Amino acid sequence: MTLADYVTTFGQDLLRRHGERVHKLAINAGFTCPNRDGSKGRGGCTFCNNASFNPAARDTPSIAAQLAAGRGVLAKRTGARRFIAYFQAYTNTYADVTDLAAQYEQALAEPDVVGIAVGTRPDCVPAAVLALLQRIQARGYEVWLELGLQSAFDTTLQRVNRGHGFADYVAAAHAARAYGIPLCTHLIAGLPGESGQHVLDTLRRVLEIGVDGLKLHPLHVVKGTRLANDWRRGEYEPLTLDSYIDIAADVVERTPATIVFHRLTGTAPPNLLLAPEWCAHKWQVLNGIEAALARRRIAADNRSTQAAAYVSPLARSQ
Repeated sequence: MTLADYVTTFGQDLLRRHGERVHKLAINAGFTCPNRDGSKGRGGCTFCNNASFNPAARDTPSIAAQLAAGRGVLAKRTGARRFIAYFQAYTNTYADVTDLAAQYEQALAEPDVVGIAVGTRPDCVPAAVLALLQRIQARGYEVWLELGLQSAFDTTLQRVNRGHGFADYVAAAHAARAYGIPLCTHLIAGLPGESGQHVLDTLRRVLEIGVDGLKLHPLHVVKGTRLANDWRRGEYEPLTLDSYIDIAADVVERTPATIVFHRLTGTAPPNLLLAPEWCAHKWQVLNGIEAALARRRIAADNRSTQAAAYVSPLARSQ
């Protein structure tokens, strides 16, 4: 069995709906972030490193060039011929809606692009942006709004300097669903001060509000961040691989099968990653999650078999 036997993966979902492989191609459209430009704060989240994204907009290749580069790599590796343009770097709704439309349309102009995924913050999703995404969706394109929540606990969000609270997420999620825009929520396991139970409580609250997709990944320490300084001082201890696998398996078991997992782990560039070392090994993590889910299923099946075969002492005496 494979991981896809235990969860509905984004790749599976796209294959079912499009009849062929469809892959995401990450794009840097040159946006910034209100937590960097002084609108909400400066420096960004404590775990975020500028160098982990692409250079500034003036040094960034055109969207068409970025798609061409990614297309060539994926076509050789997977044989994919259709793609979703993933506006990933920084806050991809943080601009005038006219500018946003121009950026999105550059990607949609490519004949093999079947849609867009837009990564952003919960406090940067005004009605005009949702209306724009709704219009694009109405033209038959795949559209996903990806909200970086990370945690439903305001104390945690303050601790990592997110610059927004859970109430912002609630408002954005309700608005997106009112516009009929598919919503993917990003969650991080291993945030400072949080346990696995915090992750499960965040998941529960997200599910109660309503969501269509999830991204889960472990917090990793990268160079050039405040989190790196905390780690060096011994003030932050990353999750172990086994702990992350257990949390991820718990999340999967508590998530309805109708919800698509866009990601179950995450990595950082080797030249930036400080800790934990296992975050550099994507397939080791995914295989570990698959094995954990398999063990849990076998254990559950055994308990069901034993329960079905059980005969009470009273029944045996009759």
